[in-house]
This record gives sequence, structure tokens and C-alpha cells, in this order.
Amino acid sequence: MNPYQRALNNLRTQNPLVHHLTNYVTVNDCANITLAIGGSPIMADDLEEVAAITELAQAVVINIGTLNARTVEAMVLAGKKANQLGIPVILDPVGAGASALRNQTLARLLAEVHFAVIRGNLSEIRFLAGFASVNQGVDVSPADLLTVQDSQAVAQQLALARQAVVVITGKVDVVSDGLQVALIDNGHPTMSRITGTGCMLSSLLGSFCGSQKDYFSASVAATLALGISGEIAHEKTQHQGTGSFRVALLDAVSQLTPTTMEQRGRLQIVKA
Repeated sequence: MNPYQRALNNLRTQNPLVHHLTNYVTVNDCANITLAIGGSPIMADDLEEVAAITELAQAVVINIGTLNARTVEAMVLAGKKANQLGIPVILDPVGAGASALRNQTLARLLAEVHFAVIRGNLSEIRFLAGFASVNQGVDVSPADLLTVQDSQAVAQQLALARQAVVVITGKVDVVSDGLQVALIDNGHPTMSRITGTGCMLSSLLGSFCGSQKDYFSASVAATLALGISGEIAHEKTQHQGTGSFRVALLDAVSQLTPTTMEQRGRLQIVKA
């Protein structure tokens, strides 16, 4: 059994509690995908309880998709408490570079919280890594569609700078801890036609990282899990539209097995 199959077994054995401070567009999707993979979701962002809930969790996911002043403070509190307790924190920098509030929030979060994993599209990750980037809301800009080798270099640079695992989602997903890189060629274009697949992946990252300390293997496993599930969902619903695909994606995640991951995973590990 490879490390990614073991990661799925670990998750389903341990049922990690994943505390989400996430956006209200996809909060239900995040809860359901966490349950589907074998984790347990909780969403609590009030300042009166956010630290106490964090103490109960095995992972924290911070998603800046729908910001306001209150939730920014809650994110900082949750992140700091998680760092104190050795709980992994996952950052989803939705729309990085799109507004002053987002940029200021990200600067503060990165200054005050250490993230185990940072997940975004190439435009978002390029912005965080300090490269010039063309923002297009929450979607990757066509101007930022670089080669896989370029994405690999960006991921490695940010991973080393932040001492984190970096996940860049795209046609080929890139996962790097700065020392090694995983290139994952799973998934289907229909995944980009429904809201929230990026947010769902961040929830899966929280679930896998909440059940083991090898965050690189956990991140690869989470990325494989969603990509493979997207392919299965398309095969089952290719003539039924995006609503059916969304439901089938959740079904596929809930039914994913280590054997399916081994048989369908298209993965290449590259040493830095």
C-alpha cells in the first residue's frame, strides 16, 4: 500500500474534526465533502468561541472567499491557537490580489500564522510568491497559464519561503514542499463549471492533514482523491448536466477506496 492509500485509511479510521472558517458561497459543499471523505466538519467563526472550537479540532481551514472585519479577526485567532497546539492550518487565498482588503488580510495572516498547506490556483499562488500576476476574480487568469515547469518553480519557491506544502490546482495539479514535487494529472474540465471545487479540495486537505503529520503525502492524497472523483463523476453523468455532476462528485468521494486511488491515480514525483 502506497503512502496515499494509507492516508485515506488513516483518515477514515481517525475521523478528524476539521474546523472551517470559510466562505458562505461554498460552506455546505465544504461540510459535505468533509463528511464524504470520512472527516467531521465544524464551522464556528464567532470571536467568543473560535479559539475554544479550534482546541477541539485536528485541522483548521481558513478560506478568505467572503471576507468581513469580524471574520478576519476570527481567522487570526483560530490560526494562532492552532499554531500553539500544533494543529495544521490550511490557507485558501481565494481571489488573492483582487482587492486591498484581501491583500491586507493575507499579509496579516501570513505574518501571524504558520500554515501547513497553502492551496490556490496559479494566479493566487503567484501573487503570494511575489510574482506579477493578473487577477481575474476567483479564477485563474489566462495570462497566468504557464507551463507545468513554471508552476512547479512557483510552488517550490513559495513552499521554501513559507515552510509549507503548496498546492497549485490546474490542468495538472502541482504539490510541493520545496524539496519534492508531485505532478497529478487527474481531474476533468467539468470540475471548473461548478462552484466550489477549490474550496472542497481545501476541506479535503484539512481532512487528510488532520489525520497524519506527513503533510506532503496528505496533500498529494487529497488532490488525487478529488481529481479521481471528478473523473468518475464525469463518466457517470456526462450527458446529464452540471447539477448531476455536482452530486456525483460527492458520491464518488464518499465511495473512494485505496484500490481506486492506486488504479486511477496519474502521479509523478520529481525531486527538487
